[in-house]
Amino acid sequence: MIINSRNRRLRTTPALRALVQETVLTTNDFVMPIFVMEGSQKQEPISAMPGIFRRSIDLTVQECRELFSLGIKGVNLYMKVSEDLKDNTGKEAWNKNGLMQNTIKAIKDAVPEMVIMPDVALDPYSMYGHDGIINNGKIDNDATNEALVKMSVSLAEAGADIMAPSDMMDGRVAAIRQGLEENGFTDVGILSYAAKYASSFYGPFRTALDSAPKENQDIPKDKKTYQMDFHNSREALDEVLKDVAEGADIIMIKPGIPYLDIVSKVRDMIDLPIAVYNVSGEYAMLKAAAQNGWLDNDKAIIESLTCIKRAGADMIFTYAAKEAAILLNS
Repeated sequence: MIINSRNRRLRTTPALRALVQETVLTTNDFVMPIFVMEGSQKQEPISAMPGIFRRSIDLTVQECRELFSLGIKGVNLYMKVSEDLKDNTGKEAWNKNGLMQNTIKAIKDAVPEMVIMPDVALDPYSMYGHDGIINNGKIDNDATNEALVKMSVSLAEAGADIMAPSDMMDGRVAAIRQGLEENGFTDVGILSYAAKYASSFYGPFRTALDSAPKENQDIPKDKKTYQMDFHNSREALDEVLKDVAEGADIIMIKPGIPYLDIVSKVRDMIDLPIAVYNVSGEYAMLKAAAQNGWLDNDKAIIESLTCIKRAGADMIFTYAAKEAAILLNS
């Protein structure tokens, strides 16, 4: 039997496979999410996310130096805010001497070339654990946008490079863009969480920041009135196009691996850079399987991140960034 076309011919050796490889994963693809807490010389492990910690500012700066030396060019910042600073306005989010602002300044002083992408959302600062201000038992979209603008301007003043609004309020990209422009921050970008789903994969993250919605019969019990329904895909495309029109520089899709169909559809539709968030639940599942001997940890990390890039991601927010960088560098 003569077979004219044999795909296996190009798989016969490692060198040949490398020559025809379509997707190449590098450290330039990674953004490392970082959790920051008050104090000095403090580090607390996050039980559901092995290898991930909450750190005080000084240890966060030390970590950023190491990340940059490994080739990781961007960090995504989240704050563990003291309970006494939380309210229904989120005003601590634009405190010029707040934890986020001081963290940004410290990182920029130590690693000036690191791209700092702070999370822009009110849930760490909310007494209710929601991403928005609550009025009459509902999330007030427009009042929240006003707060997000104040927060973005404050973070830009501290030295942040790219705002990363993760709240999913309607119209917030346009509002933030206008606020940044009016205050002279024309070079500060916006990475919009355009298609962020109300997902069950966020559990470990919310534990890390104590940012889950609080039990209260007078407020929404979850985030489904503003985050997307996971049954929908056409809605995601609509959300993306609206954020592009409002002035987003980069589009985020979140979560990652369970939503690669969305990533692929968006990649076919827009030319802007696409970020994908390989979220805490995805990371925790891989780590749990590896710890039980069901997966090879190193191989699974590289394969999963490569698949996200293959689907169309230009950058990947992942808790495995440091680990993956070490593997790739070796």
